[in-house]
Amino acid sequence: MAPSFESFKAAFKGDIVTPGDSTYDQSIARWAKNAARKAAVVAFVKDPEDVALALKYAKEANLVIAIKGGGHNPSGASSSEGGLVIDLSRYLNGVTVDAEKKLGYVGGGAIWETVDKTAIEYGLATVGGTVNHTGVGGLILGGGYGWLGGAYGLAIDNLVQATVVTADGRILTANDKENADLFWGIRGAGSNFGVVTEFVLQLHPQRLTIFCGLAIFSPDKLEALLDLTQAWLNNNPSSNEGMMQGFVRGPERRPCAIAFMFYNGSEAEGRENFKAFFDLNPVADFTSEKPYEVLNSLQNSFAGPGQNVYMKGCFLPREFPRTLLPTVFQRVTELSEPEKYNVVLLFEYISLGKANSVPDDATAFRRNLTANVLAVVYAQEESDEVFKYSRDACHEICGLITGKAADNLGYGNYNPDSEAQPAGGVVAASKAEANFGANYKRLQEIKKKYDPELLFRKWFVINPA
Repeated sequence: MAPSFESFKAAFKGDIVTPGDSTYDQSIARWAKNAARKAAVVAFVKDPEDVALALKYAKEANLVIAIKGGGHNPSGASSSEGGLVIDLSRYLNGVTVDAEKKLGYVGGGAIWETVDKTAIEYGLATVGGTVNHTGVGGLILGGGYGWLGGAYGLAIDNLVQATVVTADGRILTANDKENADLFWGIRGAGSNFGVVTEFVLQLHPQRLTIFCGLAIFSPDKLEALLDLTQAWLNNNPSSNEGMMQGFVRGPERRPCAIAFMFYNGSEAEGRENFKAFFDLNPVADFTSEKPYEVLNSLQNSFAGPGQNVYMKGCFLPREFPRTLLPTVFQRVTELSEPEKYNVVLLFEYISLGKANSVPDDATAFRRNLTANVLAVVYAQEESDEVFKYSRDACHEICGLITGKAADNLGYGNYNPDSEAQPAGGVVAASKAEANFGANYKRLQEIKKKYDPELLFRKWFVINPA
């Protein structure tokens, strides 16, 4: 018997949007304009039971499922052309704090801004996205780096428990004791096993103000900046500090190097800590002691919504590529010469000692990490020409840094291409195997147990064993 859309709609507590509805365009819009897809159904779920209903209907109607939290993935992983989107952002977006236990109960559709602002009211914080309008779910399930990572590891290292709706509609609690295999898998393997409707995060005491902000350096300071950076990294930055550096075009489209600085202390302490960098006399200094919740908004001005975005990540070589980077800076400058492209190359220098102290097989996310590098091209125009230029630029830049083929894999959440698969058949596993490394075989067993029919196939798809 054919599934009835009307009976699904009648049983569903949340909102269902279909083409022709007045809010349809808004419901399929994404942070990256090019990540929007024309879904047949957008289901704004109110609770785990709604998720189970949506999964059941999608299976019966043979609709490809996508899960949307923050909708921040430019590849379109949170969208589904002609399919069904389970959207967690409208109703499952809250954060509740248990201050005594230092736990945050976070809806699957929440964004990091809500986590930061709610937790700091209790003098608490956790490792979260460095762009605060990023969704909590995608970032955590893919690993999750953040400014507090030097002290507390990855976001998944601070995940205590999750509520997961699996492909067969079961609503499961996953933690170290209950459904421990599922808990292991969701910590790094993304949306491969189900829809997470709630995360329980470990929170940590956090001072209310910190030293942070942006400093801009002119190209004539680049060589000195790179020398300082190499010396600073060789000295093993403490868990209280971090820096992101970028090669960009700044005000009036002038090429420059930028540094987002963070020190978990006062302005006096922060300025003393980064004194050598300030002694280079940046052309602009926007650093100061700021409220903690501002920290994860430092990059927001670059990463505003509604642009076409292509991004590609790679890992920084173990030996800091000091001699290569001036050439890379020059190439970024050349590639960003056409005014319709805004090219940003970002280096994430946050201590990885804590994250790498976790054994490789303790979570699905592999360790032995080096610093993330992210190449991004923003453009207002959407066309095949713009897509090709953006893609080629990002791959070329990453290839220059790693000295390897441009398609070598970086951090999974910076993967540029959706791994969405057509219904049925075995998926090409090469990228998933590369992403998960030695953990892939165990993930195949977990996939077989929780999603043997490949209902979830939007991000580094794992073949069931």
